[in-house]
Amino acid sequence: MNFLSNTLAWRFRDEILSGLEVTLVISIASVIIGSILGLIIALMHMSHHKTIRAVAGTYVEILRGTPMIVQLEFVYFSLPLILGAILSVTGIHIQPNIATIPAGIIAVSINSSAYVSEAIRGGFNSVNIGQTEAARSLGLSQRTTMRFVVIPQALKNIWPALGNEFVALIKESSIVLIIGAPDIMYQINNMRATTFNGVTPLIIAAAIYFILTFSLSRIMKHFERKMKHD
Repeated sequence: MNFLSNTLAWRFRDEILSGLEVTLVISIASVIIGSILGLIIALMHMSHHKTIRAVAGTYVEILRGTPMIVQLEFVYFSLPLILGAILSVTGIHIQPNIATIPAGIIAVSINSSAYVSEAIRGGFNSVNIGQTEAARSLGLSQRTTMRFVVIPQALKNIWPALGNEFVALIKESSIVLIIGAPDIMYQINNMRATTFNGVTPLIIAAAIYFILTFSLSRIMKHFERKMKHD
């Protein structure tokens, strides 16, 4: 017990737990919001309307072609200015601010949605069109065909890519450190500054991220195996 109480991780346990909570909040919220946005963008990308497809394609290319750090700083620093300018046109003169954690969730969610949408689109495109035609020829409606024929098969193909994206998202969420969001890396940096120890805090951070990503990988693979056996 004495050894444990003398370790750096134990001395800073409250800060580490606080940072872990913020990291999990940003990651989980971004997974949920990014998946919903990704599904919408994927459906827009598969639309029969050329303009809607172009909008979805532009959205994906811009987000995949720019660094997340630029997107994060745009949300945190530039978006409030743009919102303030829009409000001033309507006669409302206030300057909105976005707190660090919501800004992190918005930026990470939007970035993730571009990759999730491509994973979803790829999964739907991987289902042989002949199966859809066969289901429709048997008298199934379009909705029933999607629900019982296309989506179950597409989900099996989408799931591994989604798993990789979710694991990557936990690691990439550490970028919110640059705007001062008090996540794990923010607390680790404070620990380094307080103790002047440049090694142990980083080992602690690496251990925490490894446990999170390894656990999530195992969970995703468990459900992947279950879907293969269904």
